[in-house]
Amino acid sequence: MKRLPPLPALHTFLITAQCCNFTRAAELLHITQGAVSRQIAGLEAHLGYPLFHRQARGLSLTAEGQAWLPRVQQVFGLIGEALEQIGEKRQALQLKAPTCVMRWLLPRLLQWQKERPDVPVELTTTVRHGVNFQQETFDAAVVYGPPPDASLARLHLFDEQLTPVCSPPLLEGPAPLRSPADLQQHLLLHPTTDERDWNAWLAEAGIHLNNVSKGQHFETLDLAMSMASQGTGVAIGDWSLIGDDLSAGRLVAPFELKVRTGLGYHLVHPRKVQVSGQLQEMMEWLVEQARAR
Repeated sequence: MKRLPPLPALHTFLITAQCCNFTRAAELLHITQGAVSRQIAGLEAHLGYPLFHRQARGLSLTAEGQAWLPRVQQVFGLIGEALEQIGEKRQALQLKAPTCVMRWLLPRLLQWQKERPDVPVELTTTVRHGVNFQQETFDAAVVYGPPPDASLARLHLFDEQLTPVCSPPLLEGPAPLRSPADLQQHLLLHPTTDERDWNAWLAEAGIHLNNVSKGQHFETLDLAMSMASQGTGVAIGDWSLIGDDLSAGRLVAPFELKVRTGLGYHLVHPRKVQVSGQLQEMMEWLVEQARAR
């Protein structure tokens, strides 16, 4: 393989070919005219043929120079794109969030990237509900639970409100859901490995069922909602997180009762760390999305 020409000489050729004038090229490159002339001469010696016709009134490209120009433009264009893309990746906002909020968060982050492709966000999901900024290098995080302590600056997204949901066909099926007591005839889907969500809602509704422990348990809200949308049973979920499913008609809420648990979702960042303008904009945008749900 023939030895490649030096990159600085190719860049000098590119600038010179675009203006066809050694003096102007020297001004653009911030070097002397003699340096431009020497680099072009060295490149031509390396290639074994001239790239420019030297004329009294300026320069013009030879046939070889005309063939080289679009290829060199393409090479430097690719280098420029790589610099921008890699630079953007390094500057991406680092966000952490629990898997239970993905049903609400992920579509909104995708919308954010459409509206602001210049402010990329890298999302890390976890089954844990909190964050430790002293050990984890995130710019911000969505946390689930009671209001965070004073060491964290927080923006409130929404409070947890539990309500049963099911597929539209199940609502009017052979065992219609007219009242909470009708849940006795259905398989109850639990979004966690315990039964606290269903028990909290049923207690508020004043109903005792003997089929709670016989229901199907899942490790994530997403799995429970997916099974409910397929008509498998009735799931219990956070009304704030499944609003998109309700709006799209994939799920319906058969009862008006929504039970507040005292827990909620907050967007947090370290209080002592200066927040960038891009991070502040993204967080405020998410808060607006939460309020408009």
